[in-house]
Amino acid sequence: MPIRPVVLALALGISSSAVAQTAAQNQIVGTWRMVSATIDPGGKHIAAYGDKPNGLLVFTPDMHFVEVLTDAEIPRFASNARGEGTDDENRMAMSRNIGFFGTYSVDERGEFNGNRVEGATFPNWVGSVRTRDDLTLVVAGDRMTERFRRPEGTEIRIEWQRVK
Repeated sequence: MPIRPVVLALALGISSSAVAQTAAQNQIVGTWRMVSATIDPGGKHIAAYGDKPNGLLVFTPDMHFVEVLTDAEIPRFASNARGEGTDDENRMAMSRNIGFFGTYSVDERGEFNGNRVEGATFPNWVGSVRTRDDLTLVVAGDRMTERFRRPEGTEIRIEWQRVK
């Protein structure tokens, strides 16, 4: 067998294994569906997004994320127009739904290290940086547990299932 094909085969094998190894190191990359969400003010476990939480969390290989969390039981707006909700409809939609996006990082073990919010339906989050002190994501197989501590100390816990 000529040397050139052997060298090419080795180079392709090494580069594809390096790509596979890099992708395997990022434990959170992929799409995740919200299974449950609780908020714990003062030791109470309250459903954070109602009895039927609905949400997706997507981590891209190029280190971007999008997270949308909704309460599936929020009533539709009577006007059927997003910009024409009543004060009560808007208040409920704002308090029981959130969407945001930005960039994230992982450490050398491929574990979540932090994120930066670039845009959000709650404008106060735009530009915020979260580290493991505020936000942890722990992956165990196809499940992930998210814990987020608000500035006043309230903890939110979300359980995710990897979408296949």
